[in-house]
Amino acid sequence: MPLLIALGATCRISGPRGAREIAVEDFCTAPGRNVLQPAELLVSLHLPPPAPHSGARYLRFIPRNEMDIAVAGVGVEVVLDNGKFRSARIALAAVAPTPLFVREAGDALAGQPVNETSIARAADIARASVKPITDMRGTADYRRHLCGVLTRRALEAAVQRAREGKR
Repeated sequence: MPLLIALGATCRISGPRGAREIAVEDFCTAPGRNVLQPAELLVSLHLPPPAPHSGARYLRFIPRNEMDIAVAGVGVEVVLDNGKFRSARIALAAVAPTPLFVREAGDALAGQPVNETSIARAADIARASVKPITDMRGTADYRRHLCGVLTRRALEAAVQRAREGKR
């Protein structure tokens, strides 16, 4: 989900009352719950075409390869323009009741130079936005820390992809 959110995907839903579209970040409403009404189906996901000079990356932390449930995950997309961030979208997983679109972190990058300072600021905003729990996979503080680290790393990788012309 975080990468779909970062890429600006939309959900196409169909049911007895017709079809509708919603942003993927609005699909999940609570743990195990979503916006589907009785007799509705998620029919498809629509991904917009990539913008020129864009790059995306998804990273997750799992304690060991045999365990598929992430302790934290981050999806990002960036669009660059002459050494600056034109736009960015950042989403987090496993650190709130639902996947978390951190609009403020992406907005903080818009118009800023592509450098360690702006990336660190966005990572700090992402880290501060989470509402993690403590469970057998990690403490709330550990998950917060991971969000900052993973956001920074994902942004750096997405920037590199954008510079290389790789999505």
